[in-house]
Amino acid sequence: MNARQLKHFLTVAETLHFGRAAELLGMTQPPLSQSIMSLEQELGAPLFLRSRRHVELTPFGAQWAPHVASAIADLETLPEIAARLIEGRAGSLSLSFVSTADYSVLPVLVHRFRQLYPDVNLSLTEATSDKQTAALSNGVGHAGIIIPPNRERLPQEFFYRRLIREPLVAAVPESWINEKRLNPVGGQLKAEDVIASPLIVFPRDAAPLFHDLVTEYYAARGASADVIQHAIQMQTIISLVSAGMGIALVPRSLRHLARTGVRYIDLEGAAPELETGLIWRRDDNSSTLANLLELVEEMKLD
Repeated sequence: MNARQLKHFLTVAETLHFGRAAELLGMTQPPLSQSIMSLEQELGAPLFLRSRRHVELTPFGAQWAPHVASAIADLETLPEIAARLIEGRAGSLSLSFVSTADYSVLPVLVHRFRQLYPDVNLSLTEATSDKQTAALSNGVGHAGIIIPPNRERLPQEFFYRRLIREPLVAAVPESWINEKRLNPVGGQLKAEDVIASPLIVFPRDAAPLFHDLVTEYYAARGASADVIQHAIQMQTIISLVSAGMGIALVPRSLRHLARTGVRYIDLEGAAPELETGLIWRRDDNSSTLANLLELVEEMKLD
């Protein structure tokens, strides 16, 4: 059976008159009767009881008609569904992100995207930059918010767009300040206090740019970092600071991660700046991705 036959059946079922149904369908009665007979043969049961003056649905035909109407209604929505998919107003978008983005660009970007495209299934996955790049390279996901490596080391298969640059601040145990172990001056932490404190930092293989940005802060002052612990989740780093294990140099937006026992303090002098950006495959022509990229440009996040 096909959609044309099903529409023939519904029209006759609604009018209970082959002649009137044929007029509504813009056809003559004989081919309409033949279409219904062919459908009945395929089903193996009659749909109508016919006489010279009367047509009525069989019990089977009456029960089957609502199912046919539902199927036809679904068919008629297919052009609109196709248009929504082509325009990226429906479908799916898979976006991964580093933990630092959860406190800066991610919330505002996700909120605005959901406002504009509520019918798109937006899937979010937290992962380190190296894992995001590997997944995207293998065709998994549409885009990722990463802390980029050196621009020259980004694989050629990707496009990259900067989202935000923000200075690093020191996350320090509040108890150390109360005990005078650290002495902020004018709301800033002196470089010698930073250098003298044990450090908690991302491992280099997970975020080379971030790791190097922090360690180069020490090197520029003739010192090396006393790394006491590595951690790949920003929440874990801040928890370890709260426990008094050490300090951490983190993006300024981490101030939004309030944690008992942790104080965020500006660094004395010019602070290193961390870049966060969006990466996606050059060959990905997904409409939902195109809408995300357009939104990023409109929002001017950097």
